Amino acid sequence: MIDRYSREAMLQVWSEEKRIEHWIKIERLVLEALASCGVVPKEEIQGIPETVSVSIEEIKKREENLQHEILAFLEPLADRLGAAGRYLHFGLTSSDILDTTFALQLKEASELLLADIEKLIQRVEQKAVQYAFCPMMGRTHGVFAEPTTYGLKLLQMREEFKRAYGRLLAAQEEIIHGMISGAVGTYAHLDPRVEKIVLDKLGLKAEAVSSQVIPRDRHAFFLNCIALVGCSIERWATEFRHLQRSEVLEVEEPFKAGQKGSSAMPHKKNPILCERLCGLARLLRGYALSAMENVALWHERDISHSSVERVAFPDATLLLDYMLFLLTGIVENQKVYPNRMMDNILASRQLYASEGIMLALVKKGMSRKEAYEAVQQAAMNCWEKGKPLSVYAQSHPLISRLLSPKEIEALCSLESYLSNVAFIFERCGLKLPSSPLPSLA
Repeated sequence: MIDRYSREAMLQVWSEEKRIEHWIKIERLVLEALASCGVVPKEEIQGIPETVSVSIEEIKKREENLQHEILAFLEPLADRLGAAGRYLHFGLTSSDILDTTFALQLKEASELLLADIEKLIQRVEQKAVQYAFCPMMGRTHGVFAEPTTYGLKLLQMREEFKRAYGRLLAAQEEIIHGMISGAVGTYAHLDPRVEKIVLDKLGLKAEAVSSQVIPRDRHAFFLNCIALVGCSIERWATEFRHLQRSEVLEVEEPFKAGQKGSSAMPHKKNPILCERLCGLARLLRGYALSAMENVALWHERDISHSSVERVAFPDATLLLDYMLFLLTGIVENQKVYPNRMMDNILASRQLYASEGIMLALVKKGMSRKEAYEAVQQAAMNCWEKGKPLSVYAQSHPLISRLLSPKEIEALCSLESYLSNVAFIFERCGLKLPSSPLPSLA
């Protein structure tokens, strides 16, 4: 992944140096387990130096000739182990090392991502509580519907990312499986106890039935969960973009002092951060597809998955880490305009009250069909002639016969639409202080 979308902690997870450290650690643990199981002499294993390293350059140089990455690693490592070198990689296959290392990397990457989501949830929750009683127009199909609050909108965001956290946690559980089982997973030249000893020390579970590799449905599930988190990020980035449109302008993403929005138009403040998130989410979905293409390998294994995974998994986790960081900053520092939200409620000319008036007529004895048509007639006049809905409702013969002007005005108040805000927050485990709703007068 390019530096522009990479953060240091996640880069370290996927660094070549860290990868080789994992290889050395696994090979050392296997040797120790072989000794404890009585397969190789303990005295020879005890002679292994405390610190052993193999350089990236050395591996690459040997790989040019060998065309095999693990052999290019094993040869110099064996030289450094002294007498124990002859037992190196005893009964193993390359994927025992590679797939177990991959599991460790994905475990570390997912820990970082889970922490990112936790931080995002905390920031969203704070803003949701802050704006719990801040009324705004709800929109369906991009058109005025009924009032909601900005806090409720953000509360829904919080709940969505709580679900994302749960899915990623499940994906981590799916992926933390290693194997030390030999060429085709049968332990033909290896005591199965070795695998348990090694994986227990690494904090991994054993793949119940491996082949030469860990089945790739696990990895596909992991990357699909990452892509789904990206979909949620895109959803809310899109929402904030819509709320920043000039004719709406209820929320704006951060715009720093000295920042420029256009090379041609000095007035521009574009939602570039949210647009960036929408673009990056497309990449995550592409990586998820590539992981699904890796599931169908030949027989006990082919290597077609390897080239995909070297790109897709580091890139996807780096991207999601960056995207969560960016979205957290947007939520934390966005500008919210409650007065503009109220202006847009007023601009609806009380059209949001159409359902309330219709249901009040039904309660008074009118059929739903007749009530719907009567209120629709009043609403169409409101759209076309520009006065508030209450004016046309009061002058409509069928509506005014059953509802008094006072009743109609009451049905147009915000209270009837936002009276259950605290209930919804409490259902999500958040208790709100009571807050009076603003008047439309």
